[in-house]
Amino acid sequence: MPVPKRKTSRARRNKRHANKGLEVSSFTHCANSGSPVMSHTVCLESGYYKGVKVLVTKKDRLEARGKKRQEKEARTKGAHAPEAKEVAQEVVTESSKSKK
Repeated sequence: MPVPKRKTSRARRNKRHANKGLEVSSFTHCANSGSPVMSHTVCLESGYYKGVKVLVTKKDRLEARGKKRQEKEARTKGAHAPEAKEVAQEVVTESSKSKK
């Protein structure tokens, strides 16, 4: 019958038995997005933890960026841009003044 040549060390033996105590961790579902989340952690999709918004998500940043762009466009459309004829007349009058 075969016999091991050397004694198995405690480290090698313990490495082999290290996985006995592992258990599958439980998870819950986020109340806002419905995605699976480990318990006692923030939902990465919605940014909520126990019903409180604690994290700014990528979706939130995109919405904020879109709002800023709309506000900027509204300001540029609302502000009166001088027409080409008015600008040309101003340039002509300024150039004629500088010649005198």
